[in-house]
Amino acid sequence: MVFSKEEIERYKRHLILKDVGGSGQQKLKSARVLVIGAGGLGSPVLAYLAAAGVGTLGIVDDDHVSLSNLQRQIIHESAAVGIGKVESARETIARINPHVKVVPFATRIDADNALDLLEQFDLVVDGSDNFATRYLVNDACYLAKKPLIFAAVGPFDGQLTLFKSYEKSASGDPNPSYRCLFPNAPEESSIPNCSQVGVLGAVVGVMGTLCAMEVLKELIGLGDPLVGRLMIYEALTPRFTMINYGWDKNSPLNGKRPTIIGLSNHKS
Repeated sequence: MVFSKEEIERYKRHLILKDVGGSGQQKLKSARVLVIGAGGLGSPVLAYLAAAGVGTLGIVDDDHVSLSNLQRQIIHESAAVGIGKVESARETIARINPHVKVVPFATRIDADNALDLLEQFDLVVDGSDNFATRYLVNDACYLAKKPLIFAAVGPFDGQLTLFKSYEKSASGDPNPSYRCLFPNAPEESSIPNCSQVGVLGAVVGVMGTLCAMEVLKELIGLGDPLVGRLMIYEALTPRFTMINYGWDKNSPLNGKRPTIIGLSNHKS
């Protein structure tokens, strides 16, 4: 894959990195990443992946930009209020890096379209804000054999991990999935969302940037992936904590006796 003179200058700081170089930048240029949600988490993910030269970015979001989004959703600006988020994000990405192709999906991901969406991409980032979507995306990524980078935020904290549950660990057991980490979804009403309790904007920025870093590591093949490890960020302390978690043999998705063999259980 050939780089133009403009691209060579643009990515110079990557190209001179011993562990990235031309081959790593080529991997980024040929990569296709799907981002679920162009909100608080999706904004820094999209911005940094675009700047890094990830060749194709898919964006799934059926929402429109509102004024209350702008305190944390940095991919959007005041002039975009009322515009669909995928269109707003596409316009911003074009200004960041015209070499990046954006594939917008102004829809919600659901049981009917999830596998069709995922098959077009190499890796998925889940920046959604509800448990139903998280379980759906987790199950779909397992079935489609796609790496899934997951993040979530609270008012002053965040969580991040990587799921490759379709592969086995060094021990021979399957890698854990979201269902191994969180076997049962809490009632949505029991976990207040940011519209109810608020969120400090920079917390979302920290977690989204960490997401982007994990994407770049996975695409290039750098460092240690966060498989089986949950990174927890506490902003007010401040502190990062790493928690190990493993495969649940009773998981209905990839346990010893799986009962989830499709996405029909996600259909209402």
